[in-house]
Amino acid sequence: MVAVRGLARSLDGNYGFDTTRNAMLVNANLAMAGYSGDTMPAMHKRMIETMETIPGVEQAGLVNNFPPLVYGAGSRTNVFKEETRDRTPSNIASMPYGYDVSPGYFDAAGTRLLAGRAFSWHDDQSAPAVAVNREFAGKLFGSLTNAIGRYFTLQDATRVQIVGVVEDGKYLSITEDQQPAIFLPSMQSPSSQSYLVVRSHRDPQQLAAAIRSKLHELDAGLPVDIDTWSTLLVVVLFPSRVATVSLGVLGAMGAMLSIIGIFGLAAYSVSKRLKELGIRMALGAQRKEVLQAALGHAFKLLAFGSAAGLLLGILASRVLASIVYQATPRDPLVLAGVVLAMLLLGPLATWIPAQRALSVDPATLLREE
Repeated sequence: MVAVRGLARSLDGNYGFDTTRNAMLVNANLAMAGYSGDTMPAMHKRMIETMETIPGVEQAGLVNNFPPLVYGAGSRTNVFKEETRDRTPSNIASMPYGYDVSPGYFDAAGTRLLAGRAFSWHDDQSAPAVAVNREFAGKLFGSLTNAIGRYFTLQDATRVQIVGVVEDGKYLSITEDQQPAIFLPSMQSPSSQSYLVVRSHRDPQQLAAAIRSKLHELDAGLPVDIDTWSTLLVVVLFPSRVATVSLGVLGAMGAMLSIIGIFGLAAYSVSKRLKELGIRMALGAQRKEVLQAALGHAFKLLAFGSAAGLLLGILASRVLASIVYQATPRDPLVLAGVVLAMLLLGPLATWIPAQRALSVDPATLLREE
C-alpha cells in the first residue's frame, strides 16, 4: 500500500515546478553559435521575447546551465550573513543550491511566488537582487515576511537583497530532505549553456517545430535541442519508480504468502482437532464456540502479525521514504488500507477450514472412535 501511494505521488509530484502540463526545455548553446561576453544577455532576451510570440505559448523564461533535477542540482553557493566580515568556512550561514534565472522563469516553470516580487529586466549588474526558497528564508531570517528586503553576502563579498520568496522544491533527488536554494538574475552572470523553459497548451511536437523555426529565424547557426521537462525527468524518477513497483510486487507476494500460511495453519488445526470438535458439537456446542476452538489460534497469530507489521512499518518510515517518494506508513489511507486488507485476507484464508469445522458430523466421528 505504501508503495502504491508512493508511485501515485511520483507520477504527479510537487517538485517546486510543474511538469504536468506542456513544459518544454530548449537547450540552446550560444557558444557554439559564436556568442560570448556582452552579446549573450541581449540574445537571451531576444530568445525569450521570440518564444512569447509563438501562438499558444503562455510563459517563457530561461535558466542557466541546468534546470532543477535535470542532470543533477545547481552548484552549491556559500552564503554569509550581512554582518559577517570573516568569510571562512566556519562562518558560512548556509550552502544553498544556486540557479541563475531570467524574468518569467518562475511563471514558465510553474514555481509559485510566496512573497515579494519576481525578477524584471532591470535586475542587472547594477541591481543586486536575489530570490530564495522558503527553506532558505526560514533558516536565515525566521519567516517569509522577515526575509523580504533583507541582505546577505556571497563568497566574493557581493551583497545581494532578497526581493522574492518562492516555494520549496526538489533539486538533486526527489527523495532528498528539503534543501535551501537561491535564484539570481541571469542578466548578472550570463552563460552560454542555458535552457529556455516554454510553457504552452499546444501539442509538444507542434510546439517543438514552432520553437525550432523561430530560433533559426533569429540565428540559423544556433544549435537547438528540444524536449519536454517530464521526459528529461524520466532518468531521475526511474530508480524511485522501479523501487516502488518492486516493493508493490513484493507486498502482493507477501500478502499471497500470508493467505497461504494462515490457510495452512487453520487447516492443520482443524484436521488435528476433528474428533474434539465432533465431541463438542455432540455435547451441544454452538457454531461460534466450534469456530473459536478450531480457529482461535490462527486468528491470534493473524492479529499479532498484523500489529507487528504496522509497528515495524511505522518505525521504518525513514528507510521507506529514502526508497519510495514521500512514502509514510502514517498516511491515514495507508493505515486504513492495511487494516482493511488484513480484515479481508484473514477470513478469506480461514474460509475453507471454517467450513470443514462446521460440517463435522459428530455421529460419524463417534462411530469411528
